[in-house]
Amino acid sequence: MSDEKDSGGPGKLPRSVYEHELYRLQTELVKLQEWVRAEGARLVVVFEGRDAAGKGSTIKRVTELLNPRVARIVALPQPTERERSQWYFQRYVEHLPAAGEVVLLDRSWYNRAGVERVMGFCTMEEHQRFLRQCPIFERMLVEDGILLRKYWFSVSDAVQEQRFRRRLEDPTRRWKLSPLDLESISRWEAYSRAKDEMFVHTDTSEAPWYVVESDNKRRARLNMIAHLLSTVPYEEVTWPAIELPQRPSATGYQRPPRDLQTYVPDHASELCE
Repeated sequence: MSDEKDSGGPGKLPRSVYEHELYRLQTELVKLQEWVRAEGARLVVVFEGRDAAGKGSTIKRVTELLNPRVARIVALPQPTERERSQWYFQRYVEHLPAAGEVVLLDRSWYNRAGVERVMGFCTMEEHQRFLRQCPIFERMLVEDGILLRKYWFSVSDAVQEQRFRRRLEDPTRRWKLSPLDLESISRWEAYSRAKDEMFVHTDTSEAPWYVVESDNKRRARLNMIAHLLSTVPYEEVTWPAIELPQRPSATGYQRPPRDLQTYVPDHASELCE
């Protein structure tokens, strides 16, 4: 399992301990998934936070062993011109779960309270309207029976910069470094003020924020998953008894000659030479 270098923190977590506990928690996530499907529940998990705070890698661990037909990730691109003319929450509503589904929002409607506010992509009036409407919108979701969980991933400025530098030097992760990411360095305090204002308006009793300290990615993943599991009243679903059928006797089928089909080259064998 690939992993970025652990970023310090209290009592460095050994990889063996981390992987053992991660697998245990992922096993519980499968149980949660089956409960959601059996009960027809609807679960929405919002992942927000600083750039390079570890949201994406945590989402990856959450969904790693889950059924993509039940648990899906929603990461919306920039809105189209048509979407910009709609009610702000409209483009997110169509991605909400139906019965028996889990939706993980890799960033969400909170774009308006963060990047849009700081970068000037929305007007002050639009931002203030969002802060008024968001608690009402989320209250409607909860009252309709949706299980809504919101996580804010917090990272220090020093660790964020370290992760940006690693992305810059790693060709497999350089795509993660966007111009907006670089702006988050020079606008650190502006993002902090925007987040604080957002929490004042949207950290409600119906839909509270849960802050994940994520300077240490391994700890952050375990802490977030363990907390999510503790907040949902799931129960283990009894699996139906399944037996493998007896393979029937051969009836004379013969496989076509191999030279009639095109096979991919055996690249792996070259590694052993």
